[in-house]
Amino acid sequence: MTFEGQYLTYAEYQTLGGSAIGDMPFNLLEFEARRKIDERTFNRLKNVDEIPQEVKLCEYNLINSISSFATATSNVSSNGNVASENTDGYSISYLTANQISDVVKSKSAELEDIIRTYLLGVIVNGEHIMYCGVE
Repeated sequence: MTFEGQYLTYAEYQTLGGSAIGDMPFNLLEFEARRKIDERTFNRLKNVDEIPQEVKLCEYNLINSISSFATATSNVSSNGNVASENTDGYSISYLTANQISDVVKSKSAELEDIIRTYLLGVIVNGEHIMYCGVE
């Protein structure tokens, strides 16, 4: 499977210090991060020849954030949503649906914050890439 149109290549990811994931997991995470960026920029970066540095740094941080979230959620789902376990009196506490929902909302807010931090004010082809209103 090939991945085209990447905003950040695996070599660039490694140059920035990324080393926690392999080539194929990187491609999948890059695709997900790119889709989030495209959603917020209304696809203004799809046919751009040279991707701005801010976009590459944004994607680097999105990939790391999505990767850490995926690792945390896989750990939660593999242990059946157990929040804590006490072996003295043998009791188990489970995560509630509200707690899980709060974690997902928090992660979504974190991703949105990363996108805003890096992409607000970035201009490509004479247009702010996050512009969504009228002048």
